[in-house]
Amino acid sequence: MATANPTQARSGAVAQAPAVEVSPVSRREFLYYIWGASIALMLGQVGVVIVWFALPRFREGEFGGVFTFPVSDLPAPGDAPVNVPAGRFHVSASPEGGLVALYGVCTHLGCLPKWEAVNVRFACPCHGSQFLVDGRYITGPAPRGLDRFPLTVVLADGSSRTNGTDGFPIDISDISADDIVEIRVDTGGRVNGPAHGAPYASSVG
Repeated sequence: MATANPTQARSGAVAQAPAVEVSPVSRREFLYYIWGASIALMLGQVGVVIVWFALPRFREGEFGGVFTFPVSDLPAPGDAPVNVPAGRFHVSASPEGGLVALYGVCTHLGCLPKWEAVNVRFACPCHGSQFLVDGRYITGPAPRGLDRFPLTVVLADGSSRTNGTDGFPIDISDISADDIVEIRVDTGGRVNGPAHGAPYASSVG
């Protein structure tokens, strides 16, 4: 009995794979792909722009960011507030010993109140609203006292006092300027001023 050649047996066992025909991309399909890629790219760009403007980043010393106020410029209780034009705020020390950063814009229609040393108060030149040295309302059409910026006082012992939640003046009557290392004002976190007739309040947070 004749024996099959092993080489021939092996070659006969290998099946040929059927050829697969790939149809070329039609002009309509190509345009669909280009259109879809363009839409995805446009949506991605719009998303980046929205995030960029929704989450702005302000540098230190730029309005909207944090300002470091010189301890050497700290006003004594009851003295004239110190104006910081770049930050659009005044740092003021009330007669009760509270330190506060006041937004230098009237809460009525956005005019710029000026400090009147003779009358010891802020007075709006537009419609006559007036405010105490700590920003509390005195008279005029303004709906509330001057708005405030969160302020943080860093002390030499490593502790700090802040009014970030309520904007009330920070009580520093028990410390001296030598105990203060740094004063920071956050112009990106404005707090509404006190309502008409609100009593003086201080924060030692």
